[in-house]
Amino acid sequence: LLEKMAELSLKEAALIVGVVAACYWNSLFCGFVFDDVSAILDNKDLHPSTPLKNLFQNDFWGTPMSEERSHKSYRPLTVLTFRLNYLFSELNAVSYHFLNLVFHAVVCVVFLKVCKLFLDNRSSVIASLLFAVHPIHTEAVTGVVGRAELLSSIFFLAAFLSYTKSKGPDNTIVWTPIAVTVFLVAVATLCKEQGITVVGICCVYEVFIAQGYTLPVLLDTALQILRGKGSIPFSMLQTLLKLIVLMFSTLLLVVIRVQVIQSQLPVFTRFDNPAAVSPSPARQLTFNYLLPVNAWLLLNPSELCCDWTMGTIPLVESLLDVRNIATLTFFCFLGSLIVFSLRYPGDSSKTVLMALCLIVLPFIPASNLFFPVGFVVAERVLYVPSMGFCILVAHGWKKLSNKSMLRKVSWVCLAAVLLTHALKTLHRNWDWESEYTLFMSALKVNKNNAKLWNNVGHALENEKNFERALQFFIQATQVQPDDIGAHMNVGRTYKNLNKTKEAEESYLIAKSLMPQIIPGKKYAARVAPNHLNVYINLANLIRANESRLEEADQLYRQAISMRPDFKQAYISRGELLLKMNKPLKAKEAYLRALELDRTNADLWYNLAIVYIELKDPTEALKNFNRALELNPTHKLALFNSALLMQESGDALLRPEAKQRLLHYVKEEPQDANGYFNLGMLAMDDKKDTEAEAWMKKAIRLQPNFRSALFNLALLYSQTAKELLALPVLEDLLKYYPDHTKGLILKGDILMNQKKDIVGAKACFEKILELDPNNVQGKHNLCVVYFEERDLIKAEKCLVETLALAPHEEYIQRHLNIVRSKIASLSTTEQSSLPADGTASAGEKKNSFQNLKEVKTKEKTTQTTVDNGKGHSKSKKQAEKNSMDKVTPKKSTKEIKDIEEKRVAALKRLEEIERILNGE
Repeated sequence: LLEKMAELSLKEAALIVGVVAACYWNSLFCGFVFDDVSAILDNKDLHPSTPLKNLFQNDFWGTPMSEERSHKSYRPLTVLTFRLNYLFSELNAVSYHFLNLVFHAVVCVVFLKVCKLFLDNRSSVIASLLFAVHPIHTEAVTGVVGRAELLSSIFFLAAFLSYTKSKGPDNTIVWTPIAVTVFLVAVATLCKEQGITVVGICCVYEVFIAQGYTLPVLLDTALQILRGKGSIPFSMLQTLLKLIVLMFSTLLLVVIRVQVIQSQLPVFTRFDNPAAVSPSPARQLTFNYLLPVNAWLLLNPSELCCDWTMGTIPLVESLLDVRNIATLTFFCFLGSLIVFSLRYPGDSSKTVLMALCLIVLPFIPASNLFFPVGFVVAERVLYVPSMGFCILVAHGWKKLSNKSMLRKVSWVCLAAVLLTHALKTLHRNWDWESEYTLFMSALKVNKNNAKLWNNVGHALENEKNFERALQFFIQATQVQPDDIGAHMNVGRTYKNLNKTKEAEESYLIAKSLMPQIIPGKKYAARVAPNHLNVYINLANLIRANESRLEEADQLYRQAISMRPDFKQAYISRGELLLKMNKPLKAKEAYLRALELDRTNADLWYNLAIVYIELKDPTEALKNFNRALELNPTHKLALFNSALLMQESGDALLRPEAKQRLLHYVKEEPQDANGYFNLGMLAMDDKKDTEAEAWMKKAIRLQPNFRSALFNLALLYSQTAKELLALPVLEDLLKYYPDHTKGLILKGDILMNQKKDIVGAKACFEKILELDPNNVQGKHNLCVVYFEERDLIKAEKCLVETLALAPHEEYIQRHLNIVRSKIASLSTTEQSSLPADGTASAGEKKNSFQNLKEVKTKEKTTQTTVDNGKGHSKSKKQAEKNSMDKVTPKKSTKEIKDIEEKRVAALKRLEEIERILNGE
């Protein structure tokens, strides 16, 4: 009979799905808000590159279960569905919301099937419609993280439906449905922890529905057995056997769950759940008062709020508090329903009993009555309890509608409730459109929650609206003066507004609210890791002042003393120690951090930077490689390891360096540095056309790219395309008019290729304005004087140049030639000094060697330590400060090449001297 009643018609299912779609279509236009940020945007477990096994080792938010900061919420199957979303649409919020809508529709249809076990068809459809449109569900359906409720509910209801088939003909046991039930309970629990409570519902169903017992019958039977006047009936033995199997399975699941959380409860602050850390009787009175608060949200969901923590619900600290009346009324009403359902036989009492089970049992894990949770009230945890509420309402409506006098009124009331709930749900969905709209809607309901003021501030901060964000953060400190996080937010915003003095004052207030360390005593209190960031933020602020580096280091060490496992403190301290030129101590800090987390690619990257500072490129490259093993797309590791390979001079490493740079530009297509260094590699490999293409690409992205402009001009000059180099040099000198080597190269080309003596002279004179002791510029100006037939001036110039570089033999030889010309002027016709030879002769001594040095010095390098979080910002800073930092060692081949060019230059110089001497 039950199976017949539980059959669904296609029309009923279509009606339910249509109503769900009508209520939640606008949820598809919402983004990722509130907890979605941590569970979706910041959760690496969604990425295909993360091993699947990590889903079963980490919590819902991607934090390893072994870490104290983990919330211990173990929901790997829910995270798996997020990962599937990411696989198909990455971070497109529409697909996530659509899947939530589908899951809610499935829950409503399965719930309809469950309702038909206890209600008639019409009442079942009404209960399902009430459930589909109830506004309390917007947090579970429109908030993406609410999927845990949806998935768990599907398997929760499926497990119960399976169990209802475990009773065979003549009250025999059918074991297959029981086995399926145990499996589905396990699956529901892996979606969300409350899934395990379905076992309790199955037990109640077995005793009071399937076997038809009432509480008086059970008590009477128990008394008869205890008095020895009877034995346990066979049917009751079968019932006990089924219950023992269920309870044993549940116990096994609980043991496994405890093992997963490693017997540790999560750490919550007193701001998350103030009552949890309050003394008696305030704790008990408040927790009991929360029960009628939740009941009222189900009954009247007019004022919904996404966050009920902190001061939302003031503590009930006295028995004289008027709110205790609500608690007493609630328990009286609940007690009367329990007595009615357990004492009296009949379908009505059975329906009420199952409704109460659905309300009470799934709510127990979130009730705070047995263990503290990280919230005061959470609307999403009412998703399953609302099923029981909807069954009660539908059952009550049926009773009213059966009375002729109230039939029309009951239908009107029902229609009004369904319509108003549907409209409220539709309107409430828009609140979840963005973080700003969500938290502003919450502030309309509750202005005593500092967290809401903080969150509106965060939303404005993300939009770079720091002035308005500051107003909300300051309001948060006024609502909750002892909120450490609020003062930290104020400090951070002042820092963003470049008000460092005010920022430091705010950080110091936050620091003063931290538990104080007693010298000589071990620090035993559990501190939220986020609050310890006050030391990190304050240290990061004051270390901008070079005179306060030691003070900053003291703050990092203080954070470490409070929590020796505070990884971020070691990372930040390592960065500071590098800045203080203490690479060995920085190495110690990073090695300590790696003991805490060996899977952090950023830590291996930072350690590689330390080895670069220690002049150990081999170890640096090994650590870069470890970082890339853990994260093949680690941009800084790709870039800097490629540079390290390139600068090693080992030709065998160049192909790998090129591959890493190609990977880097794929990840960062708008970063000109990647293309520039590919160009430098191509120049090293004598692939001039390829080098030209990469340099041009870098310049297109960054027209004022100093290194790319010069090296492209140098490339043209080395490949007999000097006239193409001139416009590039013009661009270089437009942006950097004091670029000495650019001026030398331009002057050389003007004199030797364009025969523009005046232009060349202007270049060399400009060099001497910038650096009067520049030997190369001075010598080339001497050559210009010679070309202008001003031998006296040329002689004086060469004498001055020789004084600057007395050991340069070629200057002495040129001086001798000029003097010889002056001496023979009366007897010999003046010969012109060939511009292409002598003009570059000073350069020829250093000749191509000097230009090679220019090329290598112009390479960009990134040696910024990454703090483990926002490393893209550090990279950009590195690019800004990276010019002309590193002069790498030249390879044997490069040195040989330079020597060959030097020999050729000297031979040419000898030819010039023979011409000058009239030979």
